[in-house]
Amino acid sequence: MKNILITGGAGFIGSHVVRLFVNSYPDYHIYNLDVLTYAGNLENLKDIEDKPNYTFIKADICDHEKMESIFSDYNIDGVIHLAAESHVDRSIKDPFSFAKTNVLGTLNLLQAAKTYWGGDFENKLFYHVSTDEVYGTLGESGFFTENTAYDPHSPYSASKASSDHFVRSFYDTYNLPVVISNCSNNYGSHQFPEKLIPLFINNICNNKPLPVYGKGENVRDWLFVNDHARAIDVIFHKGKIGETYNIGGFNEWKNIDLIKVIIKTVDKLLGRPEGASEELITFVTDRAGHDYRYAIDSSKLKNELGWEPSLQFEEGIEKTVKWYLENKAWVDNVTSGNYLKYYQDMYGE
Repeated sequence: MKNILITGGAGFIGSHVVRLFVNSYPDYHIYNLDVLTYAGNLENLKDIEDKPNYTFIKADICDHEKMESIFSDYNIDGVIHLAAESHVDRSIKDPFSFAKTNVLGTLNLLQAAKTYWGGDFENKLFYHVSTDEVYGTLGESGFFTENTAYDPHSPYSASKASSDHFVRSFYDTYNLPVVISNCSNNYGSHQFPEKLIPLFINNICNNKPLPVYGKGENVRDWLFVNDHARAIDVIFHKGKIGETYNIGGFNEWKNIDLIKVIIKTVDKLLGRPEGASEELITFVTDRAGHDYRYAIDSSKLKNELGWEPSLQFEEGIEKTVKWYLENKAWVDNVTSGNYLKYYQDMYGE
């Protein structure tokens, strides 16, 4: 049996990856490591928490001694590293916490893997999950490829760029078997409600303002989270050691157009006149260092490993909106903060 450590597994993307691996690979034991900050929620994994090949570990990747003990205690063979501070606005307010978690936390895990595996890297893998934001910004045309030079513009993207470089340095210096993926914006179920799509779904339901940066003309490529989890699965099992793979949804949208699709979908499902909630749109001062456009070329992943997204955005957003409307208790529990108290009580904090 392989023992796989998935960090950040109680978060949005991580919970989808954990669920996929637990359900798809009964011969793997999945260890979900999460410190359970505001974005970590074990309610995301209630459906698999009693599976025999699943164990949750509450720990902080910044605790080097703890990371080393986890590798030895659980005989870890592979790592899928998703744990990170990930909200750009939060990074602008508190860059130090992003440097600590995203850079030093990643370094702790790399060092623990190198120490425990001891140079015997057969059937071992350290898979680092990163973001397209490390590449900076694009103009009206062109795409990010795996060879695009790094040009991060926010403390968040700078911290992820640094962690990417540390991962590559451990491959180059110590021959640690690594792969890296850089993904576009994710959307889907179980996303923390401060993020754009769940925030706007919730605000539309409650007739609250929809704050749009600038004129809403910034462009993003959107990736359905289940498709991202499938890509991680494929890269983990078939990716070439030392390589980077870009994961995109081939779904570019201006923010204002995206918001109108969300409004149209929510209004329809709530039985409101189509587009009625557009009156909630409120333009606000643009974010500092706001990149204009992200767009990913995923052709390497498609051509070499056979992955491509399964959903177009309109289909994916309808599935997403339906999930939030049908899981109001989950949304209320997160927005109220009650989920934090429950797990803090459970773990004695």
